[in-house]
Amino acid sequence: MKFICDVGKSLAAAALAVNAVVAASPAQHVFAPFQKPLEALSSSSPLSSRPATASLVDDAKWQRIESMAALPNYQLRIKQPHLCETNSTQYSGYLDTAEDRHFFFWFFESRSGQRDAPVILWMNGGPGCSSFTGLLMELGPCRVDKGGQSASFNRYGWDEQAHVIFLDQPLNVGFSYGKDVFNSMAAGKDVYSFLQLFYHSFPEYASSELHIFGESYGGHYVPAAGKAIHEANLEFSEKLSLNSLTAAEREKRVLPLASIGVGNGLTDPLIQYKYYSQMACNSTYEPVLRQEQCDRMDASYPTCARLIEACYKWQNSLACLPAQSYCNSMLSTYQQSGANPYDVRIPCEGGNLCYPIMGDIDKYLNNPDVQKDLGSDVDKFESCSQKVYSGFWLSGDWMKPYVREIPPLLEAGIRVLIYAGDADFICNWYGNKAWSEALEWSGKESFAGLADQSWLVDGKAAGEARSFKNFSFLRVFGAGHMVPYDQPENSLDMINRWISNKPFY
Repeated sequence: MKFICDVGKSLAAAALAVNAVVAASPAQHVFAPFQKPLEALSSSSPLSSRPATASLVDDAKWQRIESMAALPNYQLRIKQPHLCETNSTQYSGYLDTAEDRHFFFWFFESRSGQRDAPVILWMNGGPGCSSFTGLLMELGPCRVDKGGQSASFNRYGWDEQAHVIFLDQPLNVGFSYGKDVFNSMAAGKDVYSFLQLFYHSFPEYASSELHIFGESYGGHYVPAAGKAIHEANLEFSEKLSLNSLTAAEREKRVLPLASIGVGNGLTDPLIQYKYYSQMACNSTYEPVLRQEQCDRMDASYPTCARLIEACYKWQNSLACLPAQSYCNSMLSTYQQSGANPYDVRIPCEGGNLCYPIMGDIDKYLNNPDVQKDLGSDVDKFESCSQKVYSGFWLSGDWMKPYVREIPPLLEAGIRVLIYAGDADFICNWYGNKAWSEALEWSGKESFAGLADQSWLVDGKAAGEARSFKNFSFLRVFGAGHMVPYDQPENSLDMINRWISNKPFY
């Protein structure tokens, strides 16, 4: 493929690529069916930053502000909200950087009362969707009530046996704000700094193992964060062994990364895009499309694969935008069908990403009293940001091979869980299982050669699992894109087994 070097021509090429997919693409992977990337990034909506609301910025509202000499460009602002029907301790606040980046977080202590319970960091996808979707719709200690006026206790929240942090990243998602960054790797480095400051600020959790989990486009974020943490840990350990740490660096610690996990993620597009036709026409559920429509998808895949291979090789926007454009145009027939891209069993309902509860979350978090209790510096919460989605799209991040960051983690002994609800179309279980089997690591042949085993919850079949050493794949029966939303009891069993290192079968 010939690449254009002239900047003007490069931007024109990007525009053509995006306009092509706008005309034909479906709701896209993830939680962000935005159709006008260039419009979102027009001169009327510049690539600058989302500012704070001046009247809400007040250091007096924070109970404490923490910093570390080892991270001179970062600080953590912290307060204690009193929301959700939970008796456990909560913290919320911002990670601030010197580059005008401000990431919002909301932390819940485990209901178990164990201070040394594992810590789970959760990130939703998008790109450009708030992790508070996961909190208030899926796995948090409370779920927003119909109408968005309140939130009620969620008995299946993942805080049952773990401390859980919900982090709004990348920038300008949810309550986060500042200069735009449209790069999963850059976001991973900020996650590392956040966690260093978190463990420094809350020494009571120093013995807690760390698990990084995400969903959907989290298939990019989670491997990127895992890479950033693992490599920084290695660098710190090497300096420690050589006695070459500065006094400031000694404030840091080896972050206790025990595992990463991705639910219905986009991790290896080269393999995953091959399986859309199977999910649409030949899954374990009723077909959504006619067979001839799926045959056309299959006929388009070889070209799609060649374009993704070029993106994997060069990993820049000029190489990756054509793959994004062409491959997503393959999926237009599904969008036109009116089916829900996140669950083949049901139609897409309303305009809130097919789920009315998304509107309830927006209403709840735009309540000024809720925002005041949380300490938000911005006066508008938006579940998903079109601008952030568009920026990631134009950067070419979508098709990049974040799957390559997983083998080094496995070889280092870090556990990896890939799980997928089997009714999701957009990041379906066929594609996720296929890339899991094809993953190049020392246990590849043994893992691929395993037979799937039944995963039982209270004696009933909840899914199928396979595990070899520190790598596991889990198919979740009867769940769409958001496993904890569709199968709350079974998802709680899944996470509790995982963080306690108990087998699925």
